[in-house]
Amino acid sequence: MKIVLLADLHGNMTATEAMERELEKIRPDDIWFLGDAVGKGPESDKTCDWVRAHCSHWVAGNWDRGLSNEKDQDTFYSRQIGPERFAWLDSLPLEDELTIAGMRFRLVHGRFLDPLYLSFDPDEKLREGFKFRDGRPEADGLICADSHRPFVRPLEGGYALNTGSVGDNLSLPRAHALLLEGEKDGGPLNITILSVPYDNQKAVDTIDLYPDLPMKEAFRKEVLTGIYSRF
Repeated sequence: MKIVLLADLHGNMTATEAMERELEKIRPDDIWFLGDAVGKGPESDKTCDWVRAHCSHWVAGNWDRGLSNEKDQDTFYSRQIGPERFAWLDSLPLEDELTIAGMRFRLVHGRFLDPLYLSFDPDEKLREGFKFRDGRPEADGLICADSHRPFVRPLEGGYALNTGSVGDNLSLPRAHALLLEGEKDGGPLNITILSVPYDNQKAVDTIDLYPDLPMKEAFRKEVLTGIYSRF
C-alpha cells in the first residue's frame, strides 16, 4: 500500500496543485487528510473542495473547527467558505486510526483535541499522542499535523510522525506531506517526507486578488520565507 497523509492546505491552491502533480506520479492507494483545509490563505473554498475531491479519510483541524464560529457572521471566511462547506467541516472526526506494516497509528491534527506537537518535544509528551481520547486501545504510533513542520521521531515502542504543511510550511516554504509504504498486516514500513517545490511568488500574487483577506501580510511572509508570523 502507498498511503499519503497531508494537512494544512490553508487556502494556498498554488502549493496544493504542486502537491497534486507529485501525487499523480506517486499514484497512492489512499490520501488521508489531517486537518486545516481552510484559513490563513486566500482560497479556502478551493482548498476545501480539493480535500473533499481527492482524500478518502478526513480529520478536522483547529482552523476547520475554529472558523465555524464565523459561519453566521459577515466575514471574509464565512462568505468564501459558505454554510455547506462549514457543515462538512463540522462533521469531521477529531481523531482516527490507520494500520500499515502491522503498526496501528493514531491520527490527529493536534489542536483542539491534543496539544501542538513539535519535533523537539520530550518523548513523554509525544507518547501521550499514542492514546486515543475516545477510549480505544493505545496505538503503536502517532501521526499529526498542526506544527507546519514535518518530522519523524522514533520513540520507545513506536513512532511520532508529522505531515508538515502543504500550503504554509514553516522553516522550508515548500509543500510537504508524508508517504507511508507497506503491507497492512506486517513487513517493513517505508516512511518518506515529500518536499515539493512550488511557485511561491505566484502564491503571494494570488493574495493580492483578495484585498479583504485578514492578516494577509503575515501569510505573505510565511509563504515567501517560512518564517512564522503571529495571526
